[in-house]
Amino acid sequence: MLKKLVPVLVIVLYASAIHFAQGTSTASTTAKTAEPAKKPPVFRPTKDQIKQVQTMLKEKSLYKGEASGTYNDDTRAGIKSFQKENGLTQTGTLNRATLEKFGIELTETQKKSPVLESSFAKAEDEKKPTATTTAAKSTSGPTASTSDTVKKPAPFRANVDQIKEAQKILRDGKMLTGGGDGKLDDATRNGLGKYQEANGLKVTKTLNAATLEKMSIALTDKQKEQVAAQAAYDAAKATKN
Repeated sequence: MLKKLVPVLVIVLYASAIHFAQGTSTASTTAKTAEPAKKPPVFRPTKDQIKQVQTMLKEKSLYKGEASGTYNDDTRAGIKSFQKENGLTQTGTLNRATLEKFGIELTETQKKSPVLESSFAKAEDEKKPTATTTAAKSTSGPTASTSDTVKKPAPFRANVDQIKEAQKILRDGKMLTGGGDGKLDDATRNGLGKYQEANGLKVTKTLNAATLEKMSIALTDKQKEQVAAQAAYDAAKATKN
């Protein structure tokens, strides 16, 4: 009788071992699947970036307070007005899309944060900016009567070498003291404002394409594409209006 029971017990134990192994594997797979996706890093502006924004908002008559480098209600209201004018979602905070629209340089950490789709207003004529448009749009302009067919280009941004060249020109013209580090600090922006006013340019205190060309500083191929794309976008928008 005992000899007959031994094979039965072996089969039962083997089946139980297989069932346990399968259950453990399934539980492990379920646990891995249930792991939450990693959230992107929180985007935070620096004090210097907030200060630059406050200075630029004052120039646009969107802010009347001091450039303290800290958020306050008036700063948030000014940012919202700027975002509204530039096709951005009115959050009143400085996200990556807003800083780029201001033309303010990002830190290396900030560059790792993606530009969120939610940063852009849901308007038909305010599409998400792209770095460049196609060659056809850049050279021949819009092919339709609305700006819907031409994507808004990314903000124009001067590189470090161009800023250094501009700072030298400003120093030679006694419009800047110091500088030369290739950064658009307050002193450099004020010098650019003086240069632009003296040369009949729109006073933006930024190193835009018109100012670079007036200073005889060469544009990169990518910058030339941005200028052409911006002209095409503006033309299409004007046609629609």
